[in-house]
Amino acid sequence: MEIFHQFIALFSDIQGTLSTVTSNGALAGYLFLVAIIFAETGLVFLPFLPGDSLLFAAGVFSATGVFSIAILLPLLCATAIIGDSVNYAIGRTLGKQIIKKGMVNAKHYARAQEFSAKHGTYAIVLARFIPILRTIVPFVAGITNMPYTSFITYNVIGGIAWTSGFLLLGFFFGNIPFVQAHFEIIILAIIIISFTPLIYQTLRNTKKGTC
Repeated sequence: MEIFHQFIALFSDIQGTLSTVTSNGALAGYLFLVAIIFAETGLVFLPFLPGDSLLFAAGVFSATGVFSIAILLPLLCATAIIGDSVNYAIGRTLGKQIIKKGMVNAKHYARAQEFSAKHGTYAIVLARFIPILRTIVPFVAGITNMPYTSFITYNVIGGIAWTSGFLLLGFFFGNIPFVQAHFEIIILAIIIISFTPLIYQTLRNTKKGTC
């Protein structure tokens, strides 16, 4: 529980965290971003990391010259794709044991199963843009033995679309004075918007359960 609180404190001020990390040089920043994006996409145990907002913030930092977008874009696209592939492999080889031991939140796993059943292979792309599902859907694909050729195709499409979308959004708008002046509010808005589909589905399922 203490580790969870440390994560919350770390990412409650993304701008401050990135500023602190990059004070040790751009390389430290690149490594930090790679570690977080890989952890969120590749480790089914860490679905609460702030991928969307972190990518946007990294794009803003690129716009101000802290990072090179020419390095960051392919680096993080590759990280997101590799992360999902690792998650798929974990699900395929160890998934049943992990579920049996209760190492994944049962409600999150059930939602990911429902989402995958509804959208099929497209779920790999769509889940990229929904926190928590982004981490668990590739794991579900592995457990259900989705053909890897299908998985990797949609993994690449989703990984590039998600990573480049948020990075470039931050990069192209990062130097606008309004964005710089209201950075924390914009980050909060991204987090809220990202969670909206999940909140909607939860409320919908709750309403069905009471009917």
